[in-house]
Amino acid sequence: MAVSIYRHGFARVAGAVPVVRIADPAANAQATVELMRQASAEGAALVVFPEMGLTGYSIDDLVQQDAVIDAALEALATVVTASEGLRPLVAVGLPLVVDAGLYNCAVLLRDGRILGVVPKAFLPNYREFYDKRYFSAARDALADTVTLLGQTAPFGTDLIFDAVDLPGFALHLEVCEDAWVPIPPSTWAALGGATVLANLSGSPVTIGKESYRKSLCTSLSARCIASYIYVAAGYGESTTDLAWDGDALIAENGGLLARSTGFETSEQLIVADVDLDRLRQERIRMGSFHDQVSDLRDRLTSLRHIEFEFGDLDVDDDLRRSVARFPFVPADAGDRDERCREVRDIQVQGLAARLRATGIDKIVIGVSGGLDSTLALLVAVDTFDRLGLPRTNILAYTMPGFATGGATLRRAHVLMDSLGVSGAELDIRPSCEQMLADLGHPYAKGEKVFDVTFENVQAGERTSHLFRLANFHGGIVLGTGDLSELALGWCTYGVGDQMSHYNVNTSVPKTLIQYLIRWMISTGQYSRETTDTLAEILDDVISPELVPPGEDGAIQSTEDTVGPYELHDFFLYYLTRFGYRPDKIAYLAGQAWGDRDRGAWSELIAPERRNAYDAATIDHWLSTFLKRFMSNQFKRTAMPNGPKIGSGGSLSPRGDWRSPSDASARTWLDQLHGR
Repeated sequence: MAVSIYRHGFARVAGAVPVVRIADPAANAQATVELMRQASAEGAALVVFPEMGLTGYSIDDLVQQDAVIDAALEALATVVTASEGLRPLVAVGLPLVVDAGLYNCAVLLRDGRILGVVPKAFLPNYREFYDKRYFSAARDALADTVTLLGQTAPFGTDLIFDAVDLPGFALHLEVCEDAWVPIPPSTWAALGGATVLANLSGSPVTIGKESYRKSLCTSLSARCIASYIYVAAGYGESTTDLAWDGDALIAENGGLLARSTGFETSEQLIVADVDLDRLRQERIRMGSFHDQVSDLRDRLTSLRHIEFEFGDLDVDDDLRRSVARFPFVPADAGDRDERCREVRDIQVQGLAARLRATGIDKIVIGVSGGLDSTLALLVAVDTFDRLGLPRTNILAYTMPGFATGGATLRRAHVLMDSLGVSGAELDIRPSCEQMLADLGHPYAKGEKVFDVTFENVQAGERTSHLFRLANFHGGIVLGTGDLSELALGWCTYGVGDQMSHYNVNTSVPKTLIQYLIRWMISTGQYSRETTDTLAEILDDVISPELVPPGEDGAIQSTEDTVGPYELHDFFLYYLTRFGYRPDKIAYLAGQAWGDRDRGAWSELIAPERRNAYDAATIDHWLSTFLKRFMSNQFKRTAMPNGPKIGSGGSLSPRGDWRSPSDASARTWLDQLHGR
């Protein structure tokens, strides 16, 4: 799966922290060139250096010395010349005399050409900072162009650099303090179309500043729906009165992709691949973003766009960013536990509100001994406990059919008994046999025909019993079907996994359900009998148990039929959350599910299911997913109420997903297969 990242809407960016020598631009130029070449070899489209990196930020009054100013310009010439034939844009910092002022500038160059010069807009002059002693601010400049090294380039804070051959790549530069003011220049640039924001910073370190920088950069990237590259000065800066940690960060839409190691005494280069498609898709969806663009149209249209071309951008390399195998489940253990708590609370609040609104204090639920009904039952128990209602008002029924296994039936009874709900067993086989006989089905004549009618008669009988039981006892039917099943259409229209009075699992994917139950076990709120049973359920094969075991004794497996839920949940997330093209989804799946080290993700699934998938397998199941997803919208159009759980979305036609029931999958399949 070695396919260029740039062909799938990514751009590789880098933050470079050189070891500087104060007031020695020639040495700093060489350090810059070495890191610039390294970034080019890494396949980066952009490399960002610290503020005043060619002279050192902590140069103080020496910055006004003609010898330093001249040497800094010569150092820039060295970097410009060395950039010829290299891939990346290079953003370097130095002092420049423009007209009668000295400006703290970021210069953007590539392949021997200076593309633009951005002066620092806001000059800090408090505590340890004395920028106004040395520099003029951007607003003081009269010129909007500057001539450097025989090249004329635009000058100002209003510059956006657009790559004509990399869709979605639009760069804006700002310098240090510019990011710390209430409305940074990058905010205007983002509203004007910039997707990649970079900050060349000095930023000495003090206690608490590392965490503040992370918060600042991630929040800026989130509010601007952009990537944000921040590079602070590091080792070699003067420690006369300050310290420097060389903090470099790459953030994207609120998340941190990469960060340097603090207080390193050697140079560092951090690299990450930012997702331009994601930023574009998020901005398409965020109507309020465009509302503000419209409100500020006059100012935004004055921004200057400078076009350039990268040329060859093919980089056959693994993606330099984490691609979670389970996008609905956080990778960090602490974050996972917090996510599970939030999901449980949302489910409980949703059911509690529905009971309060209806004035009903009983629910009816079918308990199969499988994952989905188990989670719904646990949520119901928590809800009734919080409302102060007796658990006996939860009317739970297990309804064995023709293929119900002894183990699942036993687990259903243990759960109902150990949780203290009102549990009962209803054998649906007699009513199913009557229905099959009424239909003239071959099974009623003694033939072993286990077709879809045979399966759905059982599912339908269970649902019919549940709704009539709800009528009889004055309760509501609690649904159990989950988000993954709804996406695949792996649910029978009009029966319990598709239809109910209310469904607490409606936007919870199968992979998250598995960990939710693990987390519930870890809370210690249940008896040993309950937790042992929950562990058994997690370890069992996912099966509807509607068809008797084969001659080899193998039971019906859902994933053997429709494919692995861990892949389908991955496909679902990227299709509905971001609207990605299928070939990009397949590429991401290859990065996540290829035969590579899986790290912390391994603990989320049982050992025998720690899978890796090759390209052909991913393509096969993605094709299956696309066909099933498009053809089963009619089931989702009629789905019952249920709470939205996460930003990954739900498939409710009243919420996140509105789609015609008769849409074709052809466009997606053709794109996947390159037609």
